[in-house]
Amino acid sequence: MSDQHAEAAGRPARQPQRNELRGDEPEAIEAIRLRHPWRTVFAVVLVIAAGLFVYDAAFNRPVYSWDIVGQYLFDTRVISAIGYTLQLTVYSMIIAILLGVALAVMRLSPNPVVGAVAWVYLWIFRGTPVYVQLVFWGMVPVIYKTIDLGIPFTEAMLSITTKDLLPYFALAVIGLALNEAAYMAEIVRAGLLSVDTGQEEAASALGLGWWHTMSRVVLPQAMRVIIPPTGNEVISMLKTTSLVTAVPFTLELYTRTRDIASVTYKPVPMLIVASIWYLVVTSILMVGQYYLERYFAKGVGARPDVQKPTVETGLIGAVGVAPEPGQAGAAEGGGGGGFIPPHSRPGGGA
Repeated sequence: MSDQHAEAAGRPARQPQRNELRGDEPEAIEAIRLRHPWRTVFAVVLVIAAGLFVYDAAFNRPVYSWDIVGQYLFDTRVISAIGYTLQLTVYSMIIAILLGVALAVMRLSPNPVVGAVAWVYLWIFRGTPVYVQLVFWGMVPVIYKTIDLGIPFTEAMLSITTKDLLPYFALAVIGLALNEAAYMAEIVRAGLLSVDTGQEEAASALGLGWWHTMSRVVLPQAMRVIIPPTGNEVISMLKTTSLVTAVPFTLELYTRTRDIASVTYKPVPMLIVASIWYLVVTSILMVGQYYLERYFAKGVGARPDVQKPTVETGLIGAVGVAPEPGQAGAAEGGGGGGFIPPHSRPGGGA
């Protein structure tokens, strides 16, 4: 078809080269890179827009008060609030992960009662806003003023004031952990279901018990699926700690900077201070998530090495084209021209 177009255009048709008829490698194609001018224009526009925004924020918006930002960025009250924020994040996630694993196992249990209890838990804690749950936990000392221990329907042997037993920090941790456990349960369940059931059958055939099967066979493979969303949940938990003012717990980062802003009457720079520290901690968590994902994804998606032939192979000539002197099959006297039967080629078998 291309030769017909060439003749119609007045150009001589390209004659097939001899090396193409022989089956040799064709000449290298000179590739021309495809240009994307509009992509470059769009990138330049984005860079200019970002530069204009930064310049405007730095010199034309006095409400940002960058001197106030620098003054309170390393203030002792802010640094202390970062510590409380990290404690809320770590403690809540540890409890949520442990409880989430238990709920995931309950969801996969063949016992219908156990599965129903886990499903109701997920329904309640995933179906109501976390802020509403934190408000409820803050009202627990009002609803249950004392915790009485003793024999039912008799006088209490020990009575403990709820407010003394559960301070607002503990209530904030409980509220965050119970809400997050509902999401972690689904993440863990998805990871366990991603492992083929044949792995468990093989482990059972080798005589491994349930604990060793889960810890050495199933979980190491499921972690590749569990780690990425769990890392996202940790980062989300860090930011969700700003809602514990509903308990109320007022020593975490956002509420602390808001209290300072109510005194200095500078809310915008204090919001910038809080945002900077959230970004710093989130960036560190993202780096840790990256290395965890890479560790548990070892061997996944790796291409196997190309298998090399064990014996030397020769060229197969085209039918009807005589091989050149020195080429494999030139001395063969068969009637097939350049065609070399498989049993006559090196490595072709007997």
